[in-house]
Amino acid sequence: MASNRKNAKFDIFTKIALIFVIAIIILLVLLPLANIFKFAMDPGGRVVFTDLPKSLVDQEIVKNTLKLGLTVGTLGTLLGFFLAYTQTRIEFKGKRILHVINLIPIISPPFALATAVIVLFGRSGLITRDLLGLRPTLYGYPGLVIVLTLSFFPVAYMNILGMMKSLDPALDEAGSILGANRWKIFKSITVPLLIPGIAGSFLLLFIESIADLANPLIIGGGYTVLASRAYISINGDYNIPGAAGYSLLLLIPALLVFLIQRFWSQRNSVISVTGKPTGRINPIKSGPIKYLLLTVTWFVSILIAVVYLTVIMGSFASIIGVNNALTLEHFRYVLSGFGGDSVKTTVILALIATPIAGMVGMLIAWLVIRRVKRGSQILDFLGMLGIAVPGTVIGIGYAITYNDAVRIGGHTIIPQLSGGGAILGGAIVIVMVYVIRSSPAGQRSGIASLQQIDPSIDEASSSLGASGFRTFRLVTLPLIRGAFLTGLMYAFAHSMTTLSPIIFLVTADTPIMTQKILAEADQGRYGNSFAFCVVLIVIVLTVMGLINLAVRGRKTTSYKPLAMVK
Repeated sequence: MASNRKNAKFDIFTKIALIFVIAIIILLVLLPLANIFKFAMDPGGRVVFTDLPKSLVDQEIVKNTLKLGLTVGTLGTLLGFFLAYTQTRIEFKGKRILHVINLIPIISPPFALATAVIVLFGRSGLITRDLLGLRPTLYGYPGLVIVLTLSFFPVAYMNILGMMKSLDPALDEAGSILGANRWKIFKSITVPLLIPGIAGSFLLLFIESIADLANPLIIGGGYTVLASRAYISINGDYNIPGAAGYSLLLLIPALLVFLIQRFWSQRNSVISVTGKPTGRINPIKSGPIKYLLLTVTWFVSILIAVVYLTVIMGSFASIIGVNNALTLEHFRYVLSGFGGDSVKTTVILALIATPIAGMVGMLIAWLVIRRVKRGSQILDFLGMLGIAVPGTVIGIGYAITYNDAVRIGGHTIIPQLSGGGAILGGAIVIVMVYVIRSSPAGQRSGIASLQQIDPSIDEASSSLGASGFRTFRLVTLPLIRGAFLTGLMYAFAHSMTTLSPIIFLVTADTPIMTQKILAEADQGRYGNSFAFCVVLIVIVLTVMGLINLAVRGRKTTSYKPLAMVK
């Protein structure tokens, strides 16, 4: 039946949806990337590649980027594994609280943690200088490793935690019955089953760390990476071909690792649950391993809590560490005048982009799993480019493409969307960035949900005469309500906290909170920066809660006939 369904001719809604999705991908990803490639092939861009074998400076930048990605990928994955293993294999009080604390970096601005770490552990840090009498040099590689690891390890933590919860404890019990001790079971059963998740987490963290721009600008010091070099080329040197060249150089390892991750996940899927789990988890109750895991978990959780408490305290202190008198001046600045404009603009643009991103992700998932036969893998890959391509590359590509009208044959197809003179002050191009950077999360969750739903449900709707649109709206979408909710919540949180792509696109008419936080931190006005961070986190949590209430509604149960279960 599935074959007949996919071989059938597309109805009008499917055709419109497919055309709409392809147009979105072309305008929001492929066209900016094509212009990056075009400018990188100009003499000023080619010199980045031709001089690389003999330029010690550029070689050092490439080495710095790869070194940072490998280090953060390794440490972040190990940390995520430690915390996930502790959550699933050890019983202790405060488990839920620690779980929530470890997820805070996901919903906070990318450099809130960096700014707080400087205040706590820098040369004039509250802990290093005032308590310990030390004056360490935090700027550069060490500071970047600490900040990026703490910022991105929740990705690995959630990925591995989900896999560990899905493992059937009966596998451990079988190993124990056969005489294997806990270490043998861990090495021979648990780790092999988790290798796809561990490898996938490492690759994701590698991509995130080499693509990050905010933290290298805040705490990088003299440690230059490709993202910051591309930023300097376009904002400092005004060398657009050079910026395109460095962007292309950054794009190569990011896309290569993304392709490896996709190939790995498709070739190394593991089925460890074939029905209702029959075993019971045997928790670690004593021994040095338990205390080591608990020590690492509590240390990381307390460190994150202290860092974000510093953000809150700093927003209310006149000058944290110098004059700790309580004040509301920082919040007055944030909520009034130019600061208030950035809050209002960011929230409005994020709210506009959120439903669009959520629906684009669901449409791509629906087309890939239910409608498109030939080319479904290509469509899936193209839909994921929004998150696979580094934000710096996306931002520079948009600045090159939409800083002028897009013309074909001398005719204006798309008016100027970015820079001075852009329509609506450049707001449209920022919404476009938010959409393409956020929709892949909904796409992945939508695909995962649709793969678990019997396709005969859609077929029954079609056989009863329902159109593709009616089937999608009344049957498919309600069944993947949870995936849609995940996509909406991620889209809003990611839109509110993103910086790398939009830093090249903001104008005086469209001030954005993350760009303002960076400007305040760069000027040493940490109080204002912390106040922006607090307001942003509160807004994200509030809107995510409202989205949850609005979309949850009644629960839906996906029906799967017993005969279809294999």
